[in-house]
Amino acid sequence: MLPLSHRTREDNAPALDERMAAQDRVADLNTRYRHFGTSYLLEAVLTRGIFDRVAMVSSFGADSAVLLHLIAQIDRDLPVLFIDTALLFEETLTYQQELADHLGLTNVQVIRASKHTVDAVDPYGALRFSNPDACCDLRKTQPLNDALQGYDAWITGRKRHQAQTREGLHYFDLDEGTARIKINPLIDWKPARIAAHLNTHNLPRHPLVAKGYPSIGCAPCTTRVAQGEDARAGRWRGLGKTECGLHRPTQTGDAQ
Repeated sequence: MLPLSHRTREDNAPALDERMAAQDRVADLNTRYRHFGTSYLLEAVLTRGIFDRVAMVSSFGADSAVLLHLIAQIDRDLPVLFIDTALLFEETLTYQQELADHLGLTNVQVIRASKHTVDAVDPYGALRFSNPDACCDLRKTQPLNDALQGYDAWITGRKRHQAQTREGLHYFDLDEGTARIKINPLIDWKPARIAAHLNTHNLPRHPLVAKGYPSIGCAPCTTRVAQGEDARAGRWRGLGKTECGLHRPTQTGDAQ
């Protein structure tokens, strides 16, 4: 019988091979589509059979209407996964329904951690105070990982200007720990372009934006942003935390 350590490496080899192949595919896709504009990229991703199963993951936050609008022009039946952490602003829950109706989205799927799991890990809702990373993992990362089983790619709304950890974004990157590919169509969209798109197409705005929330997450972990502050300064203020865990910091440099 093989030693346990040897058997473990053998068992993991196919997954490692699959991930290495996915990394090569990411590099090839970034080379092939690096000069495409956003609309052409989305049309290619959603209509040319590049991936077998694709979903969009949307927070229905401050800028979400832009990407959802672009996708609705191509495929209103695309699965749109919305993570309800049970700690969201009521305004976000209302906006999610209103925006989906406005755009005619027919396949919005609300993702939640099971009540049993939340009750077992965070029965009093206090985990966010003692370990915000674990809270995000419980209420966002793990439910999304479960929901994305069977998909080989998912679309995000990340942009390079949002944070230093996102400056190295390309159109395609690899979902950490998997062979699943993330698609980032809005990497080079700056705030002025986003605002122009919202205005041109008269898209509904998240009501909290006008109240000083340019980046919106869970209610207990999101504060207003003062004039001159970074747009994401109100997320996990004072905790040195910049991401919820759905996305890990992207390394700068060539990914082609």
